[in-house]
Amino acid sequence: MPDQRCVCHFERSEKFAFVVVARESRFLVAALLGMTIVLASTPIVSAQTAPDAAYQQSFDKWKAELVDDLKQRWLPLAGLFWLKPGENTFGTDAGNAIVLPQNSAPAHAGSFQLTGKDVSVKLASGAQAKIEGKPFTTAQLQPDTSGKPTVIEMGSLRMHVIVRGQRIGIRLKDLNNPAIQAYRGADFYPLNLAYRVTAEWVPSDGKKTVDVPDILGDIDPTPVSGEVRFTLNGQPVTLTDLGGDPTKGLFFVFNDLTSKTETYPGGRFLDTDPVVDGKVVLDFNRAYSPPCSVTPYATCPLAPKENRLTIAVNAGQKYDRAHGHH
Repeated sequence: MPDQRCVCHFERSEKFAFVVVARESRFLVAALLGMTIVLASTPIVSAQTAPDAAYQQSFDKWKAELVDDLKQRWLPLAGLFWLKPGENTFGTDAGNAIVLPQNSAPAHAGSFQLTGKDVSVKLASGAQAKIEGKPFTTAQLQPDTSGKPTVIEMGSLRMHVIVRGQRIGIRLKDLNNPAIQAYRGADFYPLNLAYRVTAEWVPSDGKKTVDVPDILGDIDPTPVSGEVRFTLNGQPVTLTDLGGDPTKGLFFVFNDLTSKTETYPGGRFLDTDPVVDGKVVLDFNRAYSPPCSVTPYATCPLAPKENRLTIAVNAGQKYDRAHGHH
């Protein structure tokens, strides 16, 4: 699940049943005509469709991979430092431009040099670090946008260059970051196959872009390969793909009415399988929070205005506002 993207199925003809319940929350749940009538805390509720064992197993595997990705890539993040032109010193001493976690490195470990858009590193005398397992003293660093960033290994620390718009920075990971052990896990709504939909794929002309905001306040004009159209909770919905490939899978960043209370405010991510015969399946049970929900050091896209839904999508990952990050 890539940083900058970072990587729900209904048949359109499928009918949905809704039950409007006008009950005080103290009343017990009742059953009527084989459908569950829930308490009035939710004014309009779609009939919940329970998954079979195979779906549950597939979902559990996907969720485990999601959590593992967070623990491997995002929870270790321990800092993000935007470089200034010229020398940017780093080490554990508070006087450095880049202050590393205490007891993780020398007080004065070295410096990063920013010249134009190029970044190099020079270690201080006595400091030790490796690149691809090999010791070095100076090196030119490739950024993440190159597809193969240069990673500096210094004890439990990992550092590499990232580029975001006009900003160039150093992303810091600490393999011993306490956030890894403190992570409470991913909380999801109960699985409901009513939020697994088949949508119509409408390709674009290849010229359209959508302005996608990010957590830094930047706007990224993103090429659009098309949009999907479907019905959810009895309402027509359109979502715009953001940089996906119909032959490999689409990618969406969206938010909905749950973003105000139960899910990540900036929006959730959703990946799909490839488009087949003009149709694609969206499984909102697999809508997941961006890395910014667990760390302040990620740089995530937010839902563009085209993907801000006026309905509640009570499926997918929830957000712990008490312990999460905005």
